[in-house]
Amino acid sequence: MQYAAGLRRTATALAAAAAATALMTGCGPAGDSGAAAQASSPPAASGAAQATPAGGGTGGTGGSGASGGSGGSSAAGGGTGGGSAKPTSSAPGSGGKAKACTIEDVQVSPAHQADVRPPGTGTGAVVVSVTSRSNCTLNGFPQVAGAGNGSPDKNLPLATTNSGTAAPVSLTPGARAWTKLTFVNVQGEADGYCVSGSTPVVFPTLVIRVPGAGSHQIAMDDGQFAECDNKVTVTPFSLTKPS
Repeated sequence: MQYAAGLRRTATALAAAAAATALMTGCGPAGDSGAAAQASSPPAASGAAQATPAGGGTGGTGGSGASGGSGGSSAAGGGTGGGSAKPTSSAPGSGGKAKACTIEDVQVSPAHQADVRPPGTGTGAVVVSVTSRSNCTLNGFPQVAGAGNGSPDKNLPLATTNSGTAAPVSLTPGARAWTKLTFVNVQGEADGYCVSGSTPVVFPTLVIRVPGAGSHQIAMDDGQFAECDNKVTVTPFSLTKPS
């Protein structure tokens, strides 16, 4: 009886041990599976952290990350816009200034007595035009001298006063620029007289120096140049014909 009872206790102990072993065996896989689930969490969190820079700091879900990618494209577009906003050097245009007129480019007309002139019996004032043979520019005032009867070294320069402001005058072939010469006029009849007391002077021709375009000897279209004091007031060359 004691032997049988010992066998039962032994069998009971073996059964309990087997049950405990089975229980431990069943818990092992479940515990490993739980550990695997915990280990997979950090990559998921890492993936979320990587999405934040791509999203331009917008954060949020993966969908927001895609929206962040669009934000990155916008930044790239901004960079392109910035590049196009930089100033660029302009190519030389076709509207550049014409060359300055030379003596070959112009022809000076005979002088014509002006309608508006100082009172007196002398010439008073004349209008002179310069006709262009090419595209060129005049700028400035004429210089005037009484012609020396065919001898250039006998020319008598007149004291010149400029009236007005000079500006570039662009001429095309056939176009004219004008200037007006106003003298101290002779008074009285016959040989006349000068208010200053000097003797009136008569020049058959004048020498007109055009700025940059040489000296040109001209006559009047009617009569001669009669003046006092060897003085003249001149206007700058202009496209407008003076009166």
